[in-house]
Amino acid sequence: MKGLVIRNTGYSYTVKNDEGEVYDCKVKGNFRIKGIRTTNPVAIGDRVEFTPQQPADVDIEQAHQGLITALEDRKNYIIRKSTNLSKQSHIIAANVDLCFLIVTVTHPETSLTFIDRFLASAEAYRVPTVLVFNKVDIAVDDWKEYLDGVIHLYTTIGYECLRISAKTGEGLDEVKKRIAGKVVCLSGNSGVGKSTLINALFPNLNLRTNEISDAYNTGKHTTTFSEMYEVEDGGYIIDTPGIKGFGTFDMKKEEIGHYFREIFHFSSDCRFNNCTHTHEPHCAVLEAVERHDISESRYNSYLSMLDDEKEDKYRSSY
Repeated sequence: MKGLVIRNTGYSYTVKNDEGEVYDCKVKGNFRIKGIRTTNPVAIGDRVEFTPQQPADVDIEQAHQGLITALEDRKNYIIRKSTNLSKQSHIIAANVDLCFLIVTVTHPETSLTFIDRFLASAEAYRVPTVLVFNKVDIAVDDWKEYLDGVIHLYTTIGYECLRISAKTGEGLDEVKKRIAGKVVCLSGNSGVGKSTLINALFPNLNLRTNEISDAYNTGKHTTTFSEMYEVEDGGYIIDTPGIKGFGTFDMKKEEIGHYFREIFHFSSDCRFNNCTHTHEPHCAVLEAVERHDISESRYNSYLSMLDDEKEDKYRSSY
């Protein structure tokens, strides 16, 4: 039987078959040795094959159980380095039509390095991403100027940016329109308002939310496990736990520049084909940084990713 993974509780998976029936599934024992090194061999959004298990000694309410036996090929996925096991990764979601990276410039502030790391990983694994700037209603004075500057930066690079307020409703119609008929993943730091946004868009889901810590201006992990919700107009929305740092996984140093759109653009004019854009003579990327055609923040993010092989580096809050 085939189905779609719609929830991950850490030790079991909720799978919905093509008839709409829901099964509580475990993963077959030898399944974990296959594929990439990941802490979760099955992810939200995966299409899987599973065998229904209906022991005679269970209640009818427990009868919809199953064993996942195979994983269909993924068209893409969002992946980051595991925060617990340095040599493994964690897949946030798979088979995504669109990802909304929820960003806030204050309360809490999403760092540009975090944004850049996420976008580079999304480029590497073919996940179309839109930057959604939430809480624009509280971005006033200097924060408003900063918000405008950040949006200008990423718009110039070629990323779509949306301004919204889950609290006031500003911009939500455009977000909802983009979800219709698609599998859309929401990701971002804790406290940026992912669950609040989903509740504003689809009040019937009634997801739990938390307040921001005033002491540290950071969010708490409201969403513990990833879950996929079917919404109106034939779409699905994936709510994911908040991410503190985003460690990139399994990227070769010579490839990282390919995932920064503007660096890749200018690199075609470098003298050396294997240019690392750090010290080489006649490096078109370094020249573009000097001219401010490549922003210093983006270039610094690129350098930080080149340095990712250092143990424990990715665990910091970028």
